[in-house]
Formats: sequence, structure tokens, C-alpha cells
Amino acid sequence: MSHTSRKSLITRHKVLTGGGAVLALMTLGACTGTDTAGKDDAAKKPAASAPASAAAGGDSTQKKAALKGSGTFEVGKDVQPGTYRTTGNGTAGCYWERAKDSSGEADSIISNDNVTGTSYVTIADTDKIFKSNDCKSWEAVDPKAAGGSPKTEFSGKAGMLKVGTDIAPGTYKSAGPAEEGGGCYWERTKNAAHDLDSIIANENPTGPAIVTIGADDAYFKTNDCGDWKKS
Repeated sequence: MSHTSRKSLITRHKVLTGGGAVLALMTLGACTGTDTAGKDDAAKKPAASAPASAAAGGDSTQKKAALKGSGTFEVGKDVQPGTYRTTGNGTAGCYWERAKDSSGEADSIISNDNVTGTSYVTIADTDKIFKSNDCKSWEAVDPKAAGGSPKTEFSGKAGMLKVGTDIAPGTYKSAGPAEEGGGCYWERTKNAAHDLDSIIANENPTGPAIVTIGADDAYFKTNDCGDWKKS
């Protein structure tokens, strides 16, 4: 089995330049920069809100629309620091980015991701800019809230899931890549900062996969894998 070492997965991200061109940015572990977010903070009510929409799954605290799915937002004014959730893509593929300034340059990126399925992100009070392109609306969530009915079976293409709310901790099995020759990827994380220090463990299985999701894990990410079932 081909196995990526901890924090070594290479992924491709798109960065929109000032002229509207798309720059392919190769990053390690789906992010660049250092950990500025730390632990997930409870989201505060933002100054500007999008129309309300219900979140798919999770508990009732995850039904507060807070941010449109496309735009560039100034942290502290347009969007408040905190943890947010989106249920996936618009028409062209959801991309988000935390940045330390508004230069639009690659060096300004703190962390970023191309979303498949659901995603969470924690915006730190030290962040300056949050960008979101063609995502569904972001909803403010309380990362400490309990509740919901955690699943013990879920899609291998579900994206990023909150442990204890979206899915239950435990040992899970998958058939591996959802398609023959495809690229299954899973990741256990300790927060939603999306930097290298967030990753507890990750792997690119080429065959049947087994992973134990700990009760202390914050999130589990799964892309292009077969369905997961608790053993």
C-alpha cells in the first residue's frame, strides 16, 4: 500500500490573481504558512449576514447563515473570527482562502482548500482576509456544541466531517478509492485551521483502508474514497 507520511500530502489549489487569471499553487498538506488559528473558537455574530439557510446534518446550532459563498471579506468587519461550515460546491468548484493581507499574492496565503462535499474552516482573529469562490453559503457554528446524531456509516466523498457531531469516533473500513485508479485520501485533524500542524495523520490508500478516528479528533476528511463503515 502506498502511504504518504504524516503532513506530506501534496495538493493543488487555485489562486485567483488580480487580473482574473488562475494560478495553480502547489502546497503541502492543502495549506501554506504557520498555525495562527490554534484551537477552534466559538463564532461571533458577523456584522453582515446572508439570508438564512439550513445546514445539512449536525445539530441545530449549525443553521445560522453567516457569509455568502463567493466574495472577499475583511476579517473583523465583513466576517468575524470563528468557525464556519459550508455544505459544498456551487457550479465551478468551491475554493476558500485565509490570507494575512489583501495583496492577492501567493505569499499572503495562510491556508486554503478546494472543497469536495462539506467543509469547515476556522478564521483566526489575526487573519486579515477570507476569500470564498463558488461555495454554498457559510454558516457560523459553535465548535464546542454537542448534539446531533453522529453517523457510523458515511460517504467516502463526504468531505470534512466533525467528529462527535457528524460522525462517531471509532474504527472504520473502506474499500479504498471510489473509482479504479482513483485517488482516495483521508485525514484526521485536531482543528479546522487547515495548516500542516492541524494534521494528526493522513493517507492515500490504493486498496482497502482502515482508520481509527479518535474521540479527541476534531474532524475527519475523506475525498474520493469508497463508503466508510464502522467495524
